[in-house]
Amino acid sequence: MTETALIVGAGSGLSAALARLFARERMRVGLAARHPEKLAPLSTETGARAWRCDASRPDEVRALFAAVEAELGAPDLVVYNPSARSRGAITELDPEEVRNALTVSCFGGFLVAQAAARLMLKRGSGTILFTGASASVKGYARSAPFAMGKFGLRGLAQSLARELAPQNIHVGHFVIDGGIGRAGDPRAAGRGADALLDPDAIAAAYLGLHRQHRSAWSWEMELRPWVESF
Repeated sequence: MTETALIVGAGSGLSAALARLFARERMRVGLAARHPEKLAPLSTETGARAWRCDASRPDEVRALFAAVEAELGAPDLVVYNPSARSRGAITELDPEEVRNALTVSCFGGFLVAQAAARLMLKRGSGTILFTGASASVKGYARSAPFAMGKFGLRGLAQSLARELAPQNIHVGHFVIDGGIGRAGDPRAAGRGADALLDPDAIAAAYLGLHRQHRSAWSWEMELRPWVESF
């Protein structure tokens, strides 16, 4: 049976690696982003269908899932990948920028998970995966909004895993503890070829969690390069 995968917050990094892998697995792939026109090359390469969606807006999330269900079928796998940052000293942060960081990183995850769960519960199966970061488990100086959003997203994932697993919905959270590499990335200079996480390797981990037998489900996976400190 052909599966449908939806990646929310699609772009040129990890989400592109996920789209390529899911397409190779012969899944029907849906992509959602605020600027879907930028996804045209990826859509052509993978055969994916792209939609515009601001994941922080309930009406747009509802419309996205209605369109995906109508055109590709109810998704078997949903990946929530967006995040937003606002950096600076606590005394200098713009409250509206902080609000936006929390809305995108955390509230949008709730909206997407809610819409996904409604469809998956009707079918009796599915997987919802969230992309976290080092900031999901440790807050860094001058980065409070990012930590707040990512801590919240991790809490959402943990709560949903406990709620939905008994109903055959697999919920997983990934702590991406390190930089994700791109071709020619200067951050790898002097540290070796695998100083940054390979997006294809991360994508393989996402697929592996999705494919886990339900007798041995994981709710969280932490990924880091071997040179990254704990």
